Amino acid sequence: MKKIGKLVTLAAITGSLFAGSLAQAHGIWFAQRATQLALLYGVGADDLDIVKRASQVTSMTAYDGAGKPVETSVQPDGRLMLVDTSNQPAVVAAIMDNGTWSKTPDGKWHKKGKDEVPTAVVSEHTYKYAVHLRAPLTAPLGAIPGHVLQVVPVETALPPMIGDPIRLRVLYKGKPVAGARVLHDFINDPDGKPVLSGADGTVTIKVRNQGLNVIAAILDAPPDEPAKYNKTEHLASLSFVLAHAPE
Repeated sequence: MKKIGKLVTLAAITGSLFAGSLAQAHGIWFAQRATQLALLYGVGADDLDIVKRASQVTSMTAYDGAGKPVETSVQPDGRLMLVDTSNQPAVVAAIMDNGTWSKTPDGKWHKKGKDEVPTAVVSEHTYKYAVHLRAPLTAPLGAIPGHVLQVVPVETALPPMIGDPIRLRVLYKGKPVAGARVLHDFINDPDGKPVLSGADGTVTIKVRNQGLNVIAAILDAPPDEPAKYNKTEHLASLSFVLAHAPE
């Protein structure tokens, strides 16, 4: 994983064209479930059925603290998708292709392109990305292969306490991007007012939780297939856990 130095301004150019409701944007993230790490899908407190979407998870990777790949996998177990952490990765990451969706005037979403839904008010192809930090890093987190959109901490060490500032950088195709919409708490405040990444792709926010933190960035890009959808939506999460006080 390499450090990045160039800037992409795609979001600043296209943001006004494709601005939409953040409340509609589902994502993926990692969280502990019954002492095991699970890959989840949903928005806010809505933890939806990811097992039936397992075929849409196109990549699952893991890395040690220096960024070296280690073996991992994600497998259905009952109603959860559990991550193999037996090699003790410091970072785990996943990609989901959520397909093409169209919204009709009645507010309903259909898993079809606008070529099949002539009354659609908007159609989009959505991709979801998730990165979870499990252990301290020994080098700054860089771009992960395949993650078109990614949120990375600028510093190697995470802040230890709730309310501490954390400086993040949003990467699009491995390069810093301006104008990405960053939500500081995707789980507890998914409808919160986003902060836009700056000219160097960075944003500074305060850590929201003394526990699980799920930060999300959303970026709209031009469509690969304009006849089927109006935009490509990328949503990337960065999750980590701050330790609570000893019992």
